[in-house]
Amino acid sequence: MNDAGYRRFPKLTEHQLTQLTEKAIEGVGALICLCKGEPKFRHSVLEETRLRVVRALIEMGRGYEERPEDILSKTFEADADEIIVVSDIRFSSLCEHHLMPFVGACHVGYLPGESGRVVGLSKIPRLVECFARRLQLQERLTREIAQALVDCLDVAGAGVVMRAEHSCTACRGVRKEGSSMVTSAMLGRFREDEGARFELLRLMEIR
Repeated sequence: MNDAGYRRFPKLTEHQLTQLTEKAIEGVGALICLCKGEPKFRHSVLEETRLRVVRALIEMGRGYEERPEDILSKTFEADADEIIVVSDIRFSSLCEHHLMPFVGACHVGYLPGESGRVVGLSKIPRLVECFARRLQLQERLTREIAQALVDCLDVAGAGVVMRAEHSCTACRGVRKEGSSMVTSAMLGRFREDEGARFELLRLMEIR
């Protein structure tokens, strides 16, 4: 983790990616061995499952290849001095405890700083994807998105609220389907000023 509060990882070389893929295939293969009681005609399908699982994990970890400062590098003059909110950004991420997905919606808001510059609309969902496509905790994911806005843009405040359902609680353990977790991160004005925070949550339509 860097001083900004979010984690940075060097981009993997092709050789490193190949090595990790081979190790992952071996690990998944060991799990497949537990299923050898299946009929023989299914063995070939399960062998291919090793590759499918590894490819899926690589795809769901693509966020490590992106840098938030690159996503937010281009801004526009707008003389903006009011809160900007992008709501209902659907996302999926992997719980780092069980490698099981959690899925939900993210609401992101920021208050432009003295420059009044804003970032393109599509960059906010891309920022969410950058951090969601990693091994995560929802609490950390929420904070990293907000922190990146503060670090990479000229903003007076940033706020993020996330609601997600976790398959690790729905499919195993307590097995409670339909429950969801809500997390928030408020930085700058939204942390210091109750009125600004209330206005942000109102715009996000969160009561």
